[in-house]
Amino acid sequence: MARHVLDGNPPITVELRRSARARRLSLRVSRLDGRVTLTLPHGVPEREGVAFIASREGWLRDHLGAMRDEHAVRLGGVVPFRGQALPVRAADRQRGAALRDGVLWVPDDPVTVGTRVQTFLKAQARDALASASDRHAAALGRSYGRITLRDTRSRWGSCTSAGDLMYSWRLIMAPPEVLDYVAAHEVAHLVEMNHSAAFWAVVARLFPDHDRCRRWLRTEGDALHRVRFAD
Repeated sequence: MARHVLDGNPPITVELRRSARARRLSLRVSRLDGRVTLTLPHGVPEREGVAFIASREGWLRDHLGAMRDEHAVRLGGVVPFRGQALPVRAADRQRGAALRDGVLWVPDDPVTVGTRVQTFLKAQARDALASASDRHAAALGRSYGRITLRDTRSRWGSCTSAGDLMYSWRLIMAPPEVLDYVAAHEVAHLVEMNHSAAFWAVVARLFPDHDRCRRWLRTEGDALHRVRFAD
């Protein structure tokens, strides 16, 4: 794969790839590792792609800079939980993580704190998402298959044709109404396996204030992916 290096501080390496399906130049920054890729349609000269990269330098640096602004979970710090900053503190003779009096207490071990907190969040996410899914499915008179939690970056949830639901466990860090909206969105696919007007009518029936939560995910959702649980 060809590459172009954009000079500056720091230099930015951009991978160039050709696609027979592409209709225009497309610049993408991976949320997973910060890799930058420019997709060029066949027939577009490479020099045109390089000029396009230069024209988007400001956007690229802003985007990469924001991604580097990660939040590491540490003893004495905080972790987002249900839309609030939850203090993380060490306690003697503590086994696992436990929420007491608005504080997440974990063993006094800096090496394992990230894993302990992540395990706690996943358990909370499963309970909250199962409860929301049950409630919305009952409102529609439908049933779903199983619930799977993943650490997805391209989507917050999905529903298969068999009725299985998948959610990002990081939703537990968002405000509760945002998690509830995503559950309503995916459960609505049990009725309409598309994003038609009929589908959005089902979503509105389950969760009338969905526009506000969709905006929150667009503007604030990336911050949930910048929370790091291991060095």
